[in-house]
Amino acid sequence: MRYTFDTSEVDSGRRGFTLGVAALGGLSVAPGIFLYHSASAKPADQPVSNKQRWGMLVNTNVCQEDCSACVTACNEENGLWSLGRPATDAQWIRKLNVKDRQTGHVTSLPMMCQHCEHPPCVDVCPTKASFRREDGIVLVNKHTCIGCRYCMMACPYKARSFIHEPLYEQLPHSPRGKGCVESCTLCVHKVDRGDNNTACAEACAKDGHEALVFGDLNDPHSEISRLLEKHGGSQIRADLGLNTGVRYQGI
Repeated sequence: MRYTFDTSEVDSGRRGFTLGVAALGGLSVAPGIFLYHSASAKPADQPVSNKQRWGMLVNTNVCQEDCSACVTACNEENGLWSLGRPATDAQWIRKLNVKDRQTGHVTSLPMMCQHCEHPPCVDVCPTKASFRREDGIVLVNKHTCIGCRYCMMACPYKARSFIHEPLYEQLPHSPRGKGCVESCTLCVHKVDRGDNNTACAEACAKDGHEALVFGDLNDPHSEISRLLEKHGGSQIRADLGLNTGVRYQGI
């Protein structure tokens, strides 16, 4: 039987400037760095479509407790450099080790934005800066984010970070900004250029664990769909009815 899915402070000057440039294609924040207003980096003749729904499958049975290859790869791919203040450093993906108090068994798993079909972060955003693309990827528009952090409070997965400090040495494909909220993008820049994989999944495979599988949930022939059909998969907080794009095996 096929496994199917249901379809740092922001001052008034910045807000005014944001509104003034919202219609532009990009905003330069540093030499060579642009905050793109468009929801997609794909060419105009290749629009994002709901024919795909990108997602991730995590096999906790092979995820190693002492491995953080996915976290390192995400940080390097998106330029998440530590500012020396761990309490406020951005985390787009983090490792959790959950211990069963009765048996002592430890389950290790990565936690990131779950790319929900019905994302609470989008529902509460007053400026619609949080949005969901047609292909299921949930993103934040840095132009219209006012740093209110309602989305951080609404996210049941604690998957979003707030940028408190000025940022330097940003990567052109992953622009970031002080006073904005951010989270895992499922490496949208790689998806849009046709890689169809994420840095974390590539690093996990290179490390020999292959605990992460990225792919199109709407394609019954994709690896992720075949694995879900064969072994099933669970949602974290399935009771919320969010229909997450990230599924887990072994929990």
